[in-house]
Amino acid sequence: MIRALAALLLLMTSPLQAEEMKLAVTTSFHNSGLSDVLLPAIAEDTGLEVQLLVVGTGQALRLGEAGDVDAILVHSKAAEEAFLADGYGTHRREIMYNDFVLIGPKDDPAEISGAADAATALSAIAQSESSFVSRGDDSGTHKKELSLWAGADLQPESFGSWYKAVGAGMGASLNTAAGLDAYIMSDRASWLNFGNKGDLALLFSGDPVLFNQYAYLPVNPARHDHVKAMAAAQLEDWLTSEKAAGLINGYTINGEGLFVFNATPAK
Repeated sequence: MIRALAALLLLMTSPLQAEEMKLAVTTSFHNSGLSDVLLPAIAEDTGLEVQLLVVGTGQALRLGEAGDVDAILVHSKAAEEAFLADGYGTHRREIMYNDFVLIGPKDDPAEISGAADAATALSAIAQSESSFVSRGDDSGTHKKELSLWAGADLQPESFGSWYKAVGAGMGASLNTAAGLDAYIMSDRASWLNFGNKGDLALLFSGDPVLFNQYAYLPVNPARHDHVKAMAAAQLEDWLTSEKAAGLINGYTINGEGLFVFNATPAK
């Protein structure tokens, strides 16, 4: 009797075990360092232990389709809308944005720093056949890069050896570009948080076409009844809260903001 009472008292005074959920996120989001700020706050405020699966957008969507995660946080609107149209997600909620930038050698052999727009900058790289590193991994960044080449009426499959598709995440691709003294497209957050800049510099930005929106998509429990829909909803509430807005807008590197909170109203 005494043992049973002691066990009951221990159970009553022990902290509740945090609920775990799985969130697929892009390598660019993870490389920014923002997750190191958000995850402890999420755990403290909600009791959720969010396990990140860090992959490209294409792989994140495939994990959602397979029901291997409870939600995804990605940045490729067309692919996200296709995911929803096929019934794999319940809805799409915009959370924050930054922008893509073109990085390259400081001496800028293709002379893109004065380009009028992104299409002109990419055309200059192609015409000069300056080394260019592509992620080549079906990520949101890679999808965006391909759309920009198309917007410049250029097709990477016709490029020569100067175009190098490495099939890697943002950090690894930036490392390759630094080693080769090559041009590369990156999201601004990953570039600012990248430590091995070598002789690279941010050479072009500001074209509205480089806008980079991140969105949250819960996996549809009607497709996979094991997904933790309530935990995904709880995380969504937190990600769209004033607390999240303050942390996202306040996250800086060397005084420069990496993301802007723009969560849309719930539908």
